[in-house]
Amino acid sequence: MRGNVISYFEMCQKEGTSLQRGMNFRLRGRHSVILMSLHANAPYQDRIEDDGSILIYEGHDEPRNNGLRNPKSVDQPEHLPSGNLTENGKFHKAALDFKAGLKNPDIVRVYEKIKKGIWSDNGYFHLIDSWREPDGSRNVFKFKLAAVEGIINDEAAEDIQADETKRTRIIPTKIKLAVWKRDRGKCVECGAVDELHFDHIVPFSKGGTSLSTENVQLLCARHNLAKSAKIL
Repeated sequence: MRGNVISYFEMCQKEGTSLQRGMNFRLRGRHSVILMSLHANAPYQDRIEDDGSILIYEGHDEPRNNGLRNPKSVDQPEHLPSGNLTENGKFHKAALDFKAGLKNPDIVRVYEKIKKGIWSDNGYFHLIDSWREPDGSRNVFKFKLAAVEGIINDEAAEDIQADETKRTRIIPTKIKLAVWKRDRGKCVECGAVDELHFDHIVPFSKGGTSLSTENVQLLCARHNLAKSAKIL
C-alpha cells in the first residue's frame, strides 16, 4: 500500500531479491524498482513535481569499482563495456519506446528513504519519459514517472494502458519527516511502532491534501484498515 513505512529488509522480502542497486529494471521480468532520496546530501538529484504526482528521477553514475576515482566527473553511462545496456540504458529505452507508441508504459515501484532505517513505499508509477541533460560538468539521465493508483500488483498492471489509470500523488518528504517527528514514530490511535502507514486524514480521493501536516498522520495497519472500512 502506498505510504507504508517499511525497513530495508522488508523491501527486499517484498521484491524477492536483495536491492543493492538504486535502479532495478524489470525484476523477474515484471515491474521495475527504484530507490530514491530527497535529502540534501543524497547522491542524486531526484525531485517531485506537480504537487506530488510526478517524480523526476536522476540516473546513476559509473560504478567506482571500474577504477574511476570520481564517477561524477564523467557522463552517466548508457552502455556497459560489453555493449549491453546499463540500468540507465534499459530505463531510457523503455521510456522512449513508450513515447514512440511501441508499448505500454513500464510499471515502476518506488521506495523512498525517509531517514536511516526508515523507508516509505511510494507505490506504483508509470515510466513516461526520459532524456539526458547537462548538470554543469557532465550529462546525466532524467526519468519522468507519473504516480498512478488502482495498481495492486504487476500482474494486474501489465495490460493497463496509460490513459486507463488515474493519477495520484505521494506525500512530500518534508511532510513525512514532520509527521514522523510530531507523532513520534507511533500510531496516533494506539501507540504501535510497527506496520505504520502515512495516512491522509481526509483522503486524497475526497479532496484531501498531501501538502499539509494537518492532513497526514501515522496509523498502524489495524487502525488504517478500520478507518478505510468506515470511509467505504
